[in-house]
Amino acid sequence: MRGGGASADHHQRWGSASAGTTPRSLSTGSSPRGSDDRSCSDDGEELVEVTLDLQDDDTIVLRSSALAARAARRQRAQLDRTRSGAHKALRGLRFISSNKANNAWIEVQANFDRLARDGYLSRSDFAECIGMTESKEFALELFDTLSRRRRMKVDTINKEELREIWQQITDNSFDSRLQIFFEMVDKNADGRITEAEVKEIIMLSASANKLSRLKEQAEEYAALIMEELDPEGLGYIELWQLETLLLQKDTYMNYSQALSYTSQALSQNMAGLRKKSPIRKISTTLSYYFEDNWKRLWVLALWIGIMAGLFAWKFMQYRNRYVFDVMGYCVTTAKGAAETLKLNMAIILLPVCRNTITWLRSTRAARVLPFDDNINFHKTIAAAIVVGIILHAGNHLVCDFPRLIKSSDEKYAPLGQYFGEIKPTYFTLVKGVEGITGVIMVVCMIIAFTLATRWFRRSLVKLPRPFDKLTGFNAFWYSHHLFIIVYIAFIVHGECLYLIHVWYRRTTWMYLSVPVCLYVGERTLRFFRSGSYSVRLLKVAIYPGNVLTLQMSKPPTFRYKSGQYMFVQCPAVSPFEWHPFSITSAPGDDYLSIHVRQLGDWTRELKRVFAAACEPPVGGKSGLLRADETTKKTLPKLLIDGPYGSPAQDYSKYDVLLLVGLGIGATPFISILKDLLNNIIKMEEEEDASTDLYPPIGRNKPHIDLGTLMTITSRPKKILKTTNAYFYWVTREQGSFDWFKGVMNEIADLDQRNIIEMHNYLTSVYEEGDARSALITMLQALNHAKNGVDIVSGTRVRTHFARPNWKKVLSKIASKHPYAKIGVFYCGAPVLAQELSKLCHEFNGKCTSKFEFHKEHF
Repeated sequence: MRGGGASADHHQRWGSASAGTTPRSLSTGSSPRGSDDRSCSDDGEELVEVTLDLQDDDTIVLRSSALAARAARRQRAQLDRTRSGAHKALRGLRFISSNKANNAWIEVQANFDRLARDGYLSRSDFAECIGMTESKEFALELFDTLSRRRRMKVDTINKEELREIWQQITDNSFDSRLQIFFEMVDKNADGRITEAEVKEIIMLSASANKLSRLKEQAEEYAALIMEELDPEGLGYIELWQLETLLLQKDTYMNYSQALSYTSQALSQNMAGLRKKSPIRKISTTLSYYFEDNWKRLWVLALWIGIMAGLFAWKFMQYRNRYVFDVMGYCVTTAKGAAETLKLNMAIILLPVCRNTITWLRSTRAARVLPFDDNINFHKTIAAAIVVGIILHAGNHLVCDFPRLIKSSDEKYAPLGQYFGEIKPTYFTLVKGVEGITGVIMVVCMIIAFTLATRWFRRSLVKLPRPFDKLTGFNAFWYSHHLFIIVYIAFIVHGECLYLIHVWYRRTTWMYLSVPVCLYVGERTLRFFRSGSYSVRLLKVAIYPGNVLTLQMSKPPTFRYKSGQYMFVQCPAVSPFEWHPFSITSAPGDDYLSIHVRQLGDWTRELKRVFAAACEPPVGGKSGLLRADETTKKTLPKLLIDGPYGSPAQDYSKYDVLLLVGLGIGATPFISILKDLLNNIIKMEEEEDASTDLYPPIGRNKPHIDLGTLMTITSRPKKILKTTNAYFYWVTREQGSFDWFKGVMNEIADLDQRNIIEMHNYLTSVYEEGDARSALITMLQALNHAKNGVDIVSGTRVRTHFARPNWKKVLSKIASKHPYAKIGVFYCGAPVLAQELSKLCHEFNGKCTSKFEFHKEHF
């Protein structure tokens, strides 16, 4: 059709497009893929593409107006790109991650030489060859797309062809990468992407990023993309529209943005970044080190000083006795080490007196004692005991006894009162009470110390059956109770000394009496208290990622702080084992809750026992399996003991919080977030009440009597010191977000002052800019802009991909909160703990903010 366009009566005659019909299209003119919608004929006349839609009822729809609208949108999009510049997107759509692309061809060549057969690489080995082993389906689709470009369908390629493919997928041109991505979606190569093709690429991207739920909703999200990019209802989208969505995704992402800061604020707070002299650098580093570690340092110094004093005292005591002339420095060293063993065997019980430590945390003692390091101190003392045993037992067995046996009768005679008139043999010395008790202690300690190491306790050592029972928490738990035998043998050993016969000089019982009585009292209290804490299970839910949630009634006398933990016992699993779990409910809640991740034999059995009593959820409730008080099956009995103190319970003394949880490590911080939210709501209610009771002063204002005024002013107001909290949750599985979905949505809804900022990170998804996650990133931004929900977590909190850049995180928090005291609380793998601790120490020397790092210990 030429020039002038269609008249208005065409629409009346041919009808209009309806949402419920699927049109069949006939078109003339230029293709959208080839050139612009407007073209010129040979005689110079302008031609307009006209498409006629033949409907099921034989009516025809003229789509020239829709095409004209799309052409206008295309022109605006090109103008916007010119204005904004495409440099923002040049980092996007990388098929090979940036750290691999540089100089990676050598590695690809090596992989080709290893995988190729007769000089050809098979299609099935392509993913491994280019380093996409974890996203094989995506790599195969890429292989097929680039094969279609060469108008070939092959199953093998040679090295030259591989080189050509590699150059295409590592091309620095954004347009080139965008074209490849478009062609991956446009499988029939007609220049148009239909809704079915969009759905297919969504499913492919979801599979590459291990997002199973996204695959289930692929059809819904494909329709969302078509609705956004195809408002004209033509039924397809083109390359420029996909580019527009990619370039404009940042405009959609106005939720859970990274912390904003100005260059001026950064320069003010990062004053320490200016160059310093070497001497000043050293002095600054030392000052911050002592400021961070002075509690640990003075306790360690005192402990080492006491040990050195006891060793020297006992060493000199035996140096001046006759026995030194026979046994020499062997006996002095052995006796000096024995004195340190008495001290360490006594104080090793103190760090595990959890009730006492929890109480002391609330006293002034917390100002000078590092209660957060109680388990580390326990381990350090254990190491000192190992050294003491080696010195004591080693010197006796290898040096003392042989020298005594080989001594002459004249030299031995004065020692007859201790060892008998007849000189003993080596076997006689070993089989005595002193020797037998010593051997028993050494054997028990070797077993307990070995099974308490990380390799055995975490089941990192793989042993064949039946020796596999020696690994895991159960082995650690039961072997540690050998300490009962050890202490009995230790007391007997101390009462049957060869060289001391006067009872009051046998001081072993003196060292042990107070710590042992304190520990026994703690265990007795725990036994009776756990029986008095009768809890009723209110709700049980099993979530993806092997996580069991237990919600139970709260005993009237059970008072705790956010961040604390409690011990749990399930008699149906084991009548002896108690395991610590962070309390995820807030102190203001009328129930207690914990989240249990299946990580060992006990937690695995606990999940199995509760799963047997659960049923599939109904009525849209979350979880894979659920149970509550209405469940027909009987729920297992549960005993609790606590609460016990932890580093996170002192969060309220900081101006700003940075809470970092890895996987199930988020549990201690959920209670803190809920408590902060409750405090925020309470403060707002108090402010509202204060406004009502303190109206502005002036004429015609209500009068307040003195009694009411005194009543109001006498009520102490709770002041919330913490002004901001930043929560970073890093997890590997999409299903993990179900654990605390309700809490995150509640905070997003009720925190109107933006005191709490939440960031979810999913490490199974490739980082932003990777072609494998590009469509997911676009879809994520679009869905949240339209519906207010993140497609990955199912909450209002945005999910970031890959891992956080912790240096940037701390830098931005420091710049936003100058001169603030910032508490960094971490729960998770030890590797990240070292990184965060190092960064806190580094930033303390660079900025005016003060970071204090705390790690959870169990």
